[in-house]
Amino acid sequence: MNVPLHNKITIDTYMTPLDHPEFAGHEQIVFATDNETGLKAIIAVHNTNRGPGLGGCRMWNYASANEALTDVLRLSKGMTYKNALADLALGGGKSVIIANPRTDKTPELLRAFGRHINRLSGSYITAEDVGISSDDMEIIGSETQFARGTDATGFGDPSPYTALGTFVGIKAAAKHKFGSEDLSGLTVSLKGLGHVGYDVARQLHEAGANLIVSDIYDPAVTCAIEELGASSVSPDDAHLVKADIFAPCALGGGLNAATIPELKVAVVAGAANNQLETQEDGAALMKRGILYAPDYAINAGGVISVALGEPGASDSIVRQKTLAIGGTLAQIFDRADAEKRPTNIIADELAEERFQHHHNPA
Repeated sequence: MNVPLHNKITIDTYMTPLDHPEFAGHEQIVFATDNETGLKAIIAVHNTNRGPGLGGCRMWNYASANEALTDVLRLSKGMTYKNALADLALGGGKSVIIANPRTDKTPELLRAFGRHINRLSGSYITAEDVGISSDDMEIIGSETQFARGTDATGFGDPSPYTALGTFVGIKAAAKHKFGSEDLSGLTVSLKGLGHVGYDVARQLHEAGANLIVSDIYDPAVTCAIEELGASSVSPDDAHLVKADIFAPCALGGGLNAATIPELKVAVVAGAANNQLETQEDGAALMKRGILYAPDYAINAGGVISVALGEPGASDSIVRQKTLAIGGTLAQIFDRADAEKRPTNIIADELAEERFQHHHNPA
């Protein structure tokens, strides 16, 4: 068959998910669409050695499908490490819906997504993430039993537990770096005031920290100024301000070769996923003397609540395991100091010890 030159160029340069630089031996990658509702989604299951791949669904107005694929591949791998480090009998997965959550979200689209989840027969279990609320999960859960974080499957909204674990992790980082977990008088630059970020900001305020906040959603910033006595900067400047702690609580990839040299903090500890653009960025932080709390260790509270918050479960058990995040981070910090290696590498090794050679009989 004779192929026109412009088509041949397209074919020769086309990248499959298997060729993607973020592909890391993922077990399953599914592209899901629905013409009637406009649904365009990607579901990625990274590893199921310890159990089904559990991870939230993110709804975001990605600039391209490739950008969405990059995000879901990184996020799903991160969930494998997060669930293993939290010692849960679960693997890692993630999903993204390519749409604007403020303008494109409809019940019909969410139900269509739920039907796609159901077709995977339990290899992937979804929950909420950026752009998806607990109410949205109720709609998704009406079409599939493989949805968590709903009233029918546990404690509902997991974001308070994510925020609690992040706050506990910030205190653990402060204790390691400054010698005390007392946050009063410390200045925290917090980027991202969504469900999790705002709750973290509230707890920091109650602990006596001074807040500098930023978010792309101006009403959230206004609330933080009025309710928490915060000052504000633009999201682009959040990492530039002089503070004791930088708490990224928005999207990932913000710590990289361009931003790390600009940091004026002693600690980076926040709830955002995939904060490091590359593994080498952890070494760059260490070289600058900045203590980094590995993201999937500090933000595991939400997935703990989703995993353990079955109907009839005790909230105290979930809170106890979430509070243990502080101890996990202390272990990572101490080992990193002793071995003079980056905290992200230490966290990875601890997680890999738990999932690489573990196979769920189911």
